[in-house]
Amino acid sequence: MNVLVIGSGGREHSMVKKLKESKHVDKLYAAPGNGGICQDAQCVPIKDDQIEELAAFAKETDIDWTIVGPENPLAAGIVNAFEKEQLQIFGPAQEAAIIEGSKDFAKGFMDKYGIPTAAYQTFTDADQAKSYIRDQGAPIVIKADGLAAGKGVVVAETLEQALVAVDDMLMENEFGNAGSRIVVEEFLEGKEFSLMAFVNGSQVYPMIPARDHKRAHEGDRGPNTGGMGAYAPIPELDAAVVESAISDILKPAAAGMAAENRSFSGVLYAGLIETPEGPKVIEFNARMGDPETQVVLPLLENDLLQVIIDVKAGKDPHLTWKEAACIGTVVASAGYPGAYEKSKPLPALNGAEEEGCFVIHAGTKQEGDQFVSAGGRVLLAGSLQKDQQAAQEAVYSFLKRFDGNEDFFYRRDIGFADKTEKA
Repeated sequence: MNVLVIGSGGREHSMVKKLKESKHVDKLYAAPGNGGICQDAQCVPIKDDQIEELAAFAKETDIDWTIVGPENPLAAGIVNAFEKEQLQIFGPAQEAAIIEGSKDFAKGFMDKYGIPTAAYQTFTDADQAKSYIRDQGAPIVIKADGLAAGKGVVVAETLEQALVAVDDMLMENEFGNAGSRIVVEEFLEGKEFSLMAFVNGSQVYPMIPARDHKRAHEGDRGPNTGGMGAYAPIPELDAAVVESAISDILKPAAAGMAAENRSFSGVLYAGLIETPEGPKVIEFNARMGDPETQVVLPLLENDLLQVIIDVKAGKDPHLTWKEAACIGTVVASAGYPGAYEKSKPLPALNGAEEEGCFVIHAGTKQEGDQFVSAGGRVLLAGSLQKDQQAAQEAVYSFLKRFDGNEDFFYRRDIGFADKTEKA
């Protein structure tokens, strides 16, 4: 089959690498791809939001399956557009992608269907939001309602930080239309984990849980990012907590979306936090997580394309997982998630396989025979090993090539279990 992956980040590179293993894949394309993806698939210079052009390319090239990575084209209705042209595509329709596209919708939906989550209020007026925050006190969480590339969340530990976040979003338009409405949430403390599932209507096929590290710096300090690294499985996560998340969160969410005439088909991602009352939802995403995908897919025994075909056909894909551990650490541009410079040369990345590692490109492009930076999160160095410690050692040995390079940074504590995340 001819397969097209839409997107240009680390998640998409990980998907491309997994699809390359498939016995069903003949020709693999990516639009627009990145420097590393172009080593594994034929990259096509069409942006992920150019829906008409992508559909035309899929028709011209006889694409059998299109798989959507990022959230923006899903929210813009790429699945609806492809299906209207009778093109096979994997991902939720626009009406279902709203579970990620609007945090206000997601919170109201969870309320309606009894899905555990933090208490909240939604605001468009800054003064009303500030009054509510003063009543609630800090710490407290402020979120842009719409899509903000994983950066529209402020965990305010003081009242002053919370009030500044309100002004930044509602008054200063920091996140554009995405921040024209904000959700103010109760602060929850505990350990976060991510649970993704292949979903088709009310059918839910969970993947193994992963834990990512959102804060920019060691010890879970600094601003929230799109994710600085992840590991799977999570040895310290009780199996009963995972079962509760499946039965009390994922399955009711899939059933609820179907009941709302927003039936979900694709990958549903639940960002969760362990609390004394059980797991609660921090956020839903309408696609695979990044960087969780980079550590979950290497553990999947199944052929990814076969899984997608089965799920869309209403069949159980019978997911099976390797008895191993996978860890990935993100290398980011200096300054990320704030302002950063691009086109910084990367050190040589050869020798990863010999060191028991793999490299997933996110924000890179190739100039001549060298890779240079083209984004905030530049790449992920990962390792699949018999246990977590062996994977950590391999990753951090490989990353020594970035030491002393002031253009890049990475966290040195990814995969260490004694961290308490705050959400």
